[in-house]
Amino acid sequence: MKTNKQSLLRTALYAAVLSSTISCVGEQEVMRHETLADALPAAKSVELQPPVAGNILKRMADYLAKTPQFTVNLTDNFDVIQDTGQKIEFGESRKITVSRPNGLRVELEESSGEKHTVVYDGKDITVFNPSQNVYAQTAKPGGIDEAVMYFLRDLHMRLPLAMLLTSRFPAEIESRTQALDYVEMTSIHGIPTHHLAGRTETVDYQVWIADGAQPLPIRIVLTYKNAEGQPQFRAQFSDWNLTPQISDKQFAFTPPEGARKISFVAQLPIGTAITPAHSGGKQ
Repeated sequence: MKTNKQSLLRTALYAAVLSSTISCVGEQEVMRHETLADALPAAKSVELQPPVAGNILKRMADYLAKTPQFTVNLTDNFDVIQDTGQKIEFGESRKITVSRPNGLRVELEESSGEKHTVVYDGKDITVFNPSQNVYAQTAKPGGIDEAVMYFLRDLHMRLPLAMLLTSRFPAEIESRTQALDYVEMTSIHGIPTHHLAGRTETVDYQVWIADGAQPLPIRIVLTYKNAEGQPQFRAQFSDWNLTPQISDKQFAFTPPEGARKISFVAQLPIGTAITPAHSGGKQ
């Protein structure tokens, strides 16, 4: 019996110790769970969320459209698909001057050395080719927005990134963009930028937008995905000046001595033979 009592006592003590141990382990588990549960909300609160791409793009477009005056230089390159399918890259540089609502000046120099100037003064659009000393001019009152749309759609002239110069740019980029992603935060020439990637029906685009109080575009890449060979256009912006010294004379055109006026190709009667002089200074 003594043995049984001792055995029972040992059993009871063992059970008590085991129970106590299990209880302690259970309490530790509860405490651990509570600690982790308490930690999770804190971890979520400090998790870095990617910036919202749409807000960054809209802020850039609004900022640019509402800037009354600016000058900027562009260096751009574009692919031209040859008959063999080979891509050849050409380049050009442009200096752009904008004074809303009526003043626009674009000075362009191609990699071949060919130069063109496009000016608009609120009344007339003029394209001047100094190498041939010819110019084409047409009336288009209304302002920069109307002149740019007429230049592209009716005169069928080339003016890359022209919509960035208009006040309708925010609405245009919003209506055309079908998808938009935030790629990464990166640096271009020491400027912190947001790298975004968007898609429209015909073009995939990437844009790098400066971080901070002046959300200006720093770089743009366009891929014409529906064109044969999917050529690209790449542009680097530099020397942004949002408070330039601008004179109305910069947008007025006075023909140089001996300059000959020609027509834009789109304004010639159907069937007219096209000569270099009738190119209208096409870019």
